[in-house]
Amino acid sequence: MLMIGIASLELAAHERDWLKAPGVYGVLLFGRNFASREQVTALIESIRDVAGEDFLVAVDQEGGPVQRFREGFTRLPPLAAIGRVYDRDPDDAIRLAEEHAWVMASEMRAIGVDFSFAPVVDLARGNAAIGLRAFHADPAVASELGQAYVRGMHLGGMAAVLKHFPGHGSVAADTHKAQAIDPRPLDQIRREDLRPFAECIDASVEAVMMAHVVYPAVDEQPAGYSRRWVETILRNELGFTGAVISDDISMAAAGVAGTVTGRVLGHLDAGCDLVLACFPEVVDEAIAAVKGRTAPGAERLAALRGAIGSTWEGLTDNPQRDRFVARITALHSEEVKA
Repeated sequence: MLMIGIASLELAAHERDWLKAPGVYGVLLFGRNFASREQVTALIESIRDVAGEDFLVAVDQEGGPVQRFREGFTRLPPLAAIGRVYDRDPDDAIRLAEEHAWVMASEMRAIGVDFSFAPVVDLARGNAAIGLRAFHADPAVASELGQAYVRGMHLGGMAAVLKHFPGHGSVAADTHKAQAIDPRPLDQIRREDLRPFAECIDASVEAVMMAHVVYPAVDEQPAGYSRRWVETILRNELGFTGAVISDDISMAAAGVAGTVTGRVLGHLDAGCDLVLACFPEVVDEAIAAVKGRTAPGAERLAALRGAIGSTWEGLTDNPQRDRFVARITALHSEEVKA
């Protein structure tokens, strides 16, 4: 039910208690938890020592502006760089999306991370929070590259998490800082923003993260609090059977539900399987909020566990990785052209 954040580079005593609390199924790691590859690997091992091998460990390792682990890992270009390649060579861009995903996934699996919250399949239409994190403004291109990215993640032994459903790219506001309202009719959202999600779901993704955006033509609540978005549209209409995950409950746009308890329960009541409580100061209240709640479907969460991955030594001794890294790091030149 909960995926929580921890404060620093090592587990504190009270955080060990959090990991064992009923309702806590995983930890999401951030830059504050990273000093080196060796340190974060040891941190992940200590988390599993406390919580068990089935406990989920995740990160946002998208590339570009959102890459939590940097030194000692491939510097991943933003997805927008792949979109720019698509405009002149679609086939090469599709290969690059697969390779980018494989490098990211295989590096994370080599240190014990189960999954990254990726790919972003929002449309690149000027949103302040999305920016270079999105592939393209064209729904067909975002869909094609998103499906390629999912394939690459799967080849790297990692589950894929589409975000931010039903589409964060076409509204200006940054939901980290303010409420975001997208007034467009549902038919337009279906034709545009929903297309990459629908087509990537057909490519067998394991999870979808909800947006904190309000779409008043559908529901007055942000999408993650809306049973119409989660149950009626995502599950029933699009046929999605995997895990539904909230965005972070500490973001400003999540505040419509009031307290931490209200935010946690609002997402669970809407049909979310996992709720993100990323800041340590909200974790105690979040844990108290889920006391006595029925656990989500075990099979949905089990699908997020990473497949057996290579060791770091085996990974870095792989000529295919060398080729892929050379190709994707060359994309940093695309950032200069942006």
